[in-house]
Amino acid sequence: MARVLVIGCGGVASVAIQKCCQVSEVFTEMCIASRTKSKCDALAAKLSPLTKTQITTAQVDADDTKQLINLIHAYQPDLVMNIALPYQDLTIMDACLACGVDYMDTANYEPENTDDPAWREIYEKRCREEGFSAYFDYSWQWAYQERFAKAGLTALLGCGFDPGVTQAYCAYAQKHEFDRIDTIDILDCNGGDHGYAFATNFNPEINLREVSAPGSYWEDGHWVEIPAMSIKREYDFAEVGHKDMYLLHHEEIESLAKNIPNVRRIRFFMTFGQSYLDHMRCLEDVGMLSTTPVLYEGREIVPIQFLKALLPDPATLGPRTKGKTNIGCIFTGEKDGKEKTYCIYNVCDHQACYKEVGSQAISYTTGVPAMCGALMLLTGKWKKPGVYTVEEFDPDPFLDALDRYGLPRREDRAPVLVD
Repeated sequence: MARVLVIGCGGVASVAIQKCCQVSEVFTEMCIASRTKSKCDALAAKLSPLTKTQITTAQVDADDTKQLINLIHAYQPDLVMNIALPYQDLTIMDACLACGVDYMDTANYEPENTDDPAWREIYEKRCREEGFSAYFDYSWQWAYQERFAKAGLTALLGCGFDPGVTQAYCAYAQKHEFDRIDTIDILDCNGGDHGYAFATNFNPEINLREVSAPGSYWEDGHWVEIPAMSIKREYDFAEVGHKDMYLLHHEEIESLAKNIPNVRRIRFFMTFGQSYLDHMRCLEDVGMLSTTPVLYEGREIVPIQFLKALLPDPATLGPRTKGKTNIGCIFTGEKDGKEKTYCIYNVCDHQACYKEVGSQAISYTTGVPAMCGALMLLTGKWKKPGVYTVEEFDPDPFLDALDRYGLPRREDRAPVLVD
C-alpha cells in the first residue's frame, strides 16, 4: 500500500521500524537510511525473515540536503519518517519540499551549534519577545507552513510520546471530556533502573541540554521562566510509586498554548533520581555540557559530544532496565457547568518492551507513536496541507492505534492534583 523512507537507525528508529513491520499491510515497502549503513543492514537482516514488508537500506548524511534529495528521488517514498536528530529537521523538511513528499518527525528543531551567530541573533530576539530561553522551539518549523500548504503536503511535527501522545491526550480531553480546560499538567515518570551510576535514556546531547536548561511554564497568556530544576514536587504514580519530579520547559507547551483556547496554565514535570541530578550538576560545573568547542592537544572537541562517547549508548540499556514508565496529563476545567478533573495516561513496562522489540521503554514510548502517526498519514486519517502538531488532528484514530499497537490509555476521573 505504501512506501516509506525512515531516516535514522538508533534506538527509537529501531522500535518504529519494527512496529511498522508489524503492520505490513500498510507499510509494504521501507528503506532504512542513516549515516552508518551497516546499522541499517543489520536491522534489515534481522527483520526481513519476520515480515512481509520489503526492506532496503541506504547511506545518507541527513545534514546534507542534496544527498537527501537524491535519495528521496531515487526511492520515491509516500512518506519520509525523520527519526534522526532534531538538528536535522530543517534539512529533511527542505528535501521533502523539493521532492513533493509528506514529512514527519518526533521532536522539534534545535541547532547543533548554539554559538552560530546567525542562529543566535534570531534566538535572542525570540527570547526577548516570547519570554523563554530553551534552544528548541517550533518557530523554525512553523515557518514552513505556507510552503507545505502550497505544495499540498503534510508535515507532522513531534509525534513521539511527549511531544506527541501527550498532545493527543489534550485533544481527546478537549473533544470528549471538557467544555473548557483550565489547567494541564503533563507528568513524565520513568521508574526504570538500568544499574548504571549515570546514563541517559535517549540521546545524551539532547537529554542533558533539555534538563540543564531553565524551566518554564505557560500561565495567564505568557511564559514564566524559572532557574533549572528549581520547582520540585513529589507524586505517587500508578504502578511506579512515589517519585520526585521537576518542572522543565517542554515543546508541547508552546503548541498547546496556541491550540487549546483559554487554557490558564500548562506545566511539564519529569522525574529524576538524586544520583542523576548530582552527576549532571557536577558535569555542568566542570563544563562537560558545553556545546562550545575547546582546544585539546591540538584539535577541537565539543565537550558534550565527548561526554556522549563516554556514556552508555541508550540503545544498549534494554536488557538492563527494569521497572515501568507512567506518562500522562492531568486536567482541570468545566463540563456541563460543573468543575471537573481528569487524567489520561499510559504505563509501560521496560522488560516487556525489551522482550518484544529489544529496547527499553523510553525508546518504545517514542517509537510506537511515530509508527502510529505514520499510519494516520498513510491511511488518510490525518491529511491536510501544511505544518501541524499532533493536537491539531482528530485524536480518536491515533489513540485507538496506540491502544492496539502497544501503548494503551488509562483514565483516572479523580486524580490527585499537583499543587
